[in-house]
Amino acid sequence: MRRKSTLFQTLLRLPLFLLLIGLTAASMVVPAAHAVVVDDLDTARAFFYAGLLGLIAFSLIAVAHAGRQPRLGTMGPLLSMFSAFVILPALMALPFQEALPTTRFMNVYFEMVSAFTTTGATMFHNPERLSETLHLWRAQVGWMGGLMMWIAASAILAPLHLGGFEVTAQAEPGRWADNSSARAPTDRRARLIRVTKALVPIYTVLTLVLWLLLIGSGEVPLVALCHAMSVMATSGISPIGGVPGAGSGIAGEMVMVLFMLFALSRLTFSADTVTATQGSFLTDPEFRIGIVIVIGVPVILFARHFLGAYDVAAMESLSQVFAAFWGAMFTVLSFLTTTGFVSEYWVESQNWSGLETPGLILMGLALMGGGVATTAGGVKLLRVFALYQNGVREMERLVHPHSVSGAGTAGRRLQSNGAFIAWVFFMLFALSLAGICLALTLTGANFEDAMVLSVAMLSTTGPLVEHGSDAPIRLIELSAAAKAILCAAMVLGRLETLAIIALLTPDLWRN
Repeated sequence: MRRKSTLFQTLLRLPLFLLLIGLTAASMVVPAAHAVVVDDLDTARAFFYAGLLGLIAFSLIAVAHAGRQPRLGTMGPLLSMFSAFVILPALMALPFQEALPTTRFMNVYFEMVSAFTTTGATMFHNPERLSETLHLWRAQVGWMGGLMMWIAASAILAPLHLGGFEVTAQAEPGRWADNSSARAPTDRRARLIRVTKALVPIYTVLTLVLWLLLIGSGEVPLVALCHAMSVMATSGISPIGGVPGAGSGIAGEMVMVLFMLFALSRLTFSADTVTATQGSFLTDPEFRIGIVIVIGVPVILFARHFLGAYDVAAMESLSQVFAAFWGAMFTVLSFLTTTGFVSEYWVESQNWSGLETPGLILMGLALMGGGVATTAGGVKLLRVFALYQNGVREMERLVHPHSVSGAGTAGRRLQSNGAFIAWVFFMLFALSLAGICLALTLTGANFEDAMVLSVAMLSTTGPLVEHGSDAPIRLIELSAAAKAILCAAMVLGRLETLAIIALLTPDLWRN
């Protein structure tokens, strides 16, 4: 027993990126076993051999690295995250490419980057081209990427005041919160282990519960599992092209809505993510803003639906009224959390509203994104709240220039210059959006497609490619340069611009 404990402790002392390689290789056992069950032996061999070679490489490097201490300091875990999003998709693409030799490696690499960053954009617009095992692997990769970001938010980004925590932290972005822990790598590793042990069971149990509920609502087990993993990771990956073809109806969508709410805000056990004055979701600014948007936008659209239907005498029953409202509410919540699933009744909502460009609404929702310390992408609701609170305060000062205002219960979560930092992030996000859009136009894409693609990749909301413009954009028809740009945009959108700047700042590495 002591020998097993010693071996486990030795593994935990290995570099984080090396551990991620080992876990990725070990995870290939799941699709290999599924392929054996469905009698797809060629695909089973591809995943089994790729996983076996990965574990052998991991073991050899681990033996060579045993006893050494990492020397990258406080920025080491952040560099490991960046390396994981860039390099691990290549390892994940090897069995995929072997099982589907009719496509190029660049397409498969893009597919894995999209899944691992929980973007969910796909090169394969025809789901029937991929086998069930490959669909399961896509959803599983997205699920693992969401889990990694959920853990990294509390264990890596929060102490460095990044990923939205710079609005609440009382220090500069990129600098470790506790100087004593900055000098002790064992403390940082212990924090990572503690957060992992706390969050992995929660994430897994929630996924299993959602899977069972979706099966009960009428979905096929494999489709239900892929949708459950996609909802928890906010990846929007579906083996059948979306929720409307799942057969679960409104019952399945209601179940998904309950679990999408986790992406609006997460009140954690850590003091780094929630203040002592915050007691429940009702007092959390992120959750409150999210609920206002989820209800307010459908109400506005529904009013337009109702008036249009009344004028043309098209409203025949209350069921149509409910279908239009529910289709709008489900889709708004889905894109606000950057999941990207479209309701079965979204077509009714579009027809009733008469809007020619409903994709603009979805793009705006995706840009706002979900909550801090969740798997959602986008700008994050806490930054939106910081700018809103600052705007309200500035309007008060126009009327009462010498007034002094209290922060209130929700406002105490923000630091005094939180709005300034949020504004800096918005500017960096806008510059990134403009730069990626310009780069895509240089590769031959038209402006509309380039804008939709830029928003979709930076907000990690891949389904915008299908629903953000009048006609779906076929990613497989893009040039290799455009695909490389989109891969870089997905990594940038997942880690966020401030984290990339922190990695490129020499002072932070020296300190």
